[in-house]
Amino acid sequence: MVIVLMGVSGSGKTTVGKQLAADLGWKFVEGDDYHPPENVAKMAGGTPLTDADRRPWLKALRQRIDAACATDENIVVACSALKHEYRDYLERDDPACVRYVYLHGSEALFRERLESRKGHFMGANMLRSQLEAMEPPVGEVTVDAAPPPDRIAADIRAKLGAPATPSAPVPASPAGSGCGPC
Repeated sequence: MVIVLMGVSGSGKTTVGKQLAADLGWKFVEGDDYHPPENVAKMAGGTPLTDADRRPWLKALRQRIDAACATDENIVVACSALKHEYRDYLERDDPACVRYVYLHGSEALFRERLESRKGHFMGANMLRSQLEAMEPPVGEVTVDAAPPPDRIAADIRAKLGAPATPSAPVPASPAGSGCGPC
């Protein structure tokens, strides 16, 4: 199974994703790692990505998701997946294998997290464009992004019927990698 934690920047996808993967004993996949350098540079410069910019990123992520589904590998993926068409594309080859979990919250919460985050290419100035592009999922699991990561991960496990696997605690995210305080 592939669980895709989706939502705008600052929603906690990376932090919650690492916690959830550790709780389940699964592998964590950071979607940001699949962006081509041009996309990272564009976002770091404050320019929102277009659908055309996102195509190579989505293609690379889909290949990773397809590989996991083909080999029955269980992974948790952090990926904004802002639009319905992106989600449809990511799960195209095996929709039964992919589950989306939408980390929902307020703009104020996400902005506060982004403003306190250091070293990440996605700044708070990009939040508005992501909120405008966001097409909330229909029929998928939605969780509140405000509680602490361990509580969010427990809520996700409960909603998906996935018990925790004993594991080591999740280390804090290093500066510039995902969202440390989320």
